[in-house]
Amino acid sequence: MIEIINLCKSFNGKKVLENLNLTVEKGETMVIIGRSGCGKSVLLKHIIGILKPDSGQVIIDGTDITKLEEKDLKEFRMKFGMLFQGAALFDSLTVYENVGFNLIEHTDRSREEIRGRVSECLQLVGLKGIEDLKPAELSGGMRKRVGLARAICMKPEIILYDEPTTGVDPIMGDAVNDLIKDLHDKLNPISIAVTHDMVSAYKIASRLAMLYNGKIISVGTPEEIKNTTNPVVKQFITGAAVGPITEGG
Repeated sequence: MIEIINLCKSFNGKKVLENLNLTVEKGETMVIIGRSGCGKSVLLKHIIGILKPDSGQVIIDGTDITKLEEKDLKEFRMKFGMLFQGAALFDSLTVYENVGFNLIEHTDRSREEIRGRVSECLQLVGLKGIEDLKPAELSGGMRKRVGLARAICMKPEIILYDEPTTGVDPIMGDAVNDLIKDLHDKLNPISIAVTHDMVSAYKIASRLAMLYNGKIISVGTPEEIKNTTNPVVKQFITGAAVGPITEGG
């Protein structure tokens, strides 16, 4: 379970997160929605410990990760898998080296074992036999799926997705959503995704949380969010422009 308690973070005096509270249960997919630049990715970086808050707590399985020393934090991060916005693959490495990166760097498993696990993960995301290709030889959709394979390679307990459908066309975006759902059913991790793509959000979420002005202002199932009476949430999910357009003005 993940508990975020009164999380605050400012950059150059500008408050990005302000007393933010959120709880994510084991086995659920929490999708954090909100406008571009509202702090969704900043929140993800606090959950994985890349950023330290000005105040507040991030408690994962009873451990407040904001209090961990760097060495312990590195070890704790092994619980996580993350799909970055642009897949963030290493261009100079092969698909095999990208997907198996953490296993190669942080374990003493044999090359055969690692190759077997990489192959298994690639098959899970619908890619087979591409281990020796370089990222430059792949389409955008394939790179996204290789990023997904890397995210699950260490059998993580928590998977984070940063804008999982950004940079791919709607058909590939839908395929990525299906993959996320499929992987969730097979692996049963805690999943947290940030997105402003409402089609994706509704499809993959068990619950959604709206981030606005540094706080979570609404949490609910896709059905509850669709039927919200909160004007800010309603405006965001329907894509309405700010303020009504009146005659003569």
